[in-house]
Amino acid sequence: MHVFARTVICRDLDVATRVARADGLDCITVEGDQVSKKGGMTGGFYDKRRSKLKFMNIIRQNAMLITAKENELQNGLHFVYWVPCVLHRGGKLGGPGDLVKGSHWAWTKTGRQKDDAELAHERSELEQLKQEVANANKHILNISKALEKKLKLLANVQTQIDQVKANIAMKRDEMGTELVDHLTPEERDLLSRLNPEIADFKEQLVACRENRVETETRKAELETNLSTNLVRRKQELEAVKQSPETDVLNAEAEAKRQELQDAKRSVEEVKKQLQRVLESIEDRNKELKKINKKKSDLRARLEEYEKTRQNEDKRAEQLISRKNILLAKQEEYSKKIRELGPLSSDAFEIHKRKSIKELYKMLHKCNEQLKQFSHVNKKALDQYANFTDQREELQKRQQELDAGDEKIKELVSVLDQRKDESIERTFKGVAKHFREVFSELVQGGHGFLIMMKKKDGDPADNDYYEDEPRVDTEGRVEKYIGVSFTGQGETQSMKQLSGGQKTVVALALIFAIQRCDPAPFYLFDEIDAALDPQYRTAVGNMVRRLADMASTQFITTTFRPELVKVADKIYGVTHKNRVSHVNVVTMDEALDFIEHDQSHNAE
Repeated sequence: MHVFARTVICRDLDVATRVARADGLDCITVEGDQVSKKGGMTGGFYDKRRSKLKFMNIIRQNAMLITAKENELQNGLHFVYWVPCVLHRGGKLGGPGDLVKGSHWAWTKTGRQKDDAELAHERSELEQLKQEVANANKHILNISKALEKKLKLLANVQTQIDQVKANIAMKRDEMGTELVDHLTPEERDLLSRLNPEIADFKEQLVACRENRVETETRKAELETNLSTNLVRRKQELEAVKQSPETDVLNAEAEAKRQELQDAKRSVEEVKKQLQRVLESIEDRNKELKKINKKKSDLRARLEEYEKTRQNEDKRAEQLISRKNILLAKQEEYSKKIRELGPLSSDAFEIHKRKSIKELYKMLHKCNEQLKQFSHVNKKALDQYANFTDQREELQKRQQELDAGDEKIKELVSVLDQRKDESIERTFKGVAKHFREVFSELVQGGHGFLIMMKKKDGDPADNDYYEDEPRVDTEGRVEKYIGVSFTGQGETQSMKQLSGGQKTVVALALIFAIQRCDPAPFYLFDEIDAALDPQYRTAVGNMVRRLADMASTQFITTTFRPELVKVADKIYGVTHKNRVSHVNVVTMDEALDFIEHDQSHNAE
């Protein structure tokens, strides 16, 4: 493991996970998988386009290729120098080394033509080698530039490392001193406010540095692509331009120019149409401005009208409230007049000629006389009439409720009768199937179900384990489930059975209900755990038979081989690394697993 800043390089993912969990550091594997100290894991992707190893390998291969080409170039130049020497000496071999001294060659016309052809071929190869050397030099120059940039980047990184080291040393020195104690309360508040901002700025600085590194890498890639691919493509295009196909290309270029002129004319026409459309839009905008101005004027007038209407509404509300007050007073006075009772027809004529003082005196006298009858209930007659009407209404409602109660009692009686008939019919079917299923599961045994009843007036029986028959005064059996596993002797109740026998009785009851009212599927959880082998075999055969005959699906979990042998499909559930896996297994694999599990439990 190697540590760089706050990141640890590990050899595999397991080591990275352990280090991140134990030491609280961010880890990265050689393959690029990342493990955060917070628990997150990210699969790495190795981008070969940014691999420095690949670039160094390319540089090394190009350097070897340049060396080989230079050697070939030296040999070619040496050969070219040697041939003119031979020709100049009139057939004598000369040149470096004087390979054949004193000999003369008889140069014929045919041999000289052959040498000229070979010389031209060698010159063409020499030109190709020169071109390749030039390209290799350019590539070396580009690689050198990239290397210089990388060196600059390395210097910057080294400078940053030095700065970080200096900061670390400074921070360590500061850690030995308690600077906060020497600060004023204002400076402490300022420090507490600036710490979050400093953390945010540091995060932004790290993000900017990463963006800068990515940008520089991208720039280097683009420059390399420009120098290696685009320049070469430009040279190829120039070579194609000088080839005999230039005439054809010129004709095509002329056709393209004609098409370009046509397109320009079309563009001019479209521009004119666009100008006309813009002018029309400008006119429409002017009209729209006028309309908006009118709209604003109308809105202002509407607001004025709305204010006027609100004022009128307020006045109307005031008038309505005043009207209501007056109506209330009128009602009050009318009520008082009604309380005075009916007046004679000549009452107004009699008191019309009297003065107000006389009327007040008569009123005072009447009030004194009324006080003598203050204990009398003046509303007795009205109350009597109201109470009589209420009594008649309540009597009618009582008659309606009595009639409804009779109808409800009749309906409840009919429903109870239907319920009892349905329960008795269903119970008879279940009891019949229970006898058949129990005799199939237990060879030579028999069992029966008896209707569970309760005497009227008895308290509810909550004793689940009290299964002995109880007889009332009329001789009726309240509840009883009796079975016999041997077919001999008296039947046994549920309380007298063992755990496996109770399981057999419960399965017999379930299968009896299934025959009476089949369900689409059944889910059993280790129903054969407490059963003996013969009962497990009988249950498995019955499940197989019911699945084939009634098209019913049975899903069960088991650690016994009897149910596995009759299954259509077997799934194995395994638990690994705190994760459960469900896989389809064969019957042989399942039986081997069960056998191994039983042997392990026996040990």
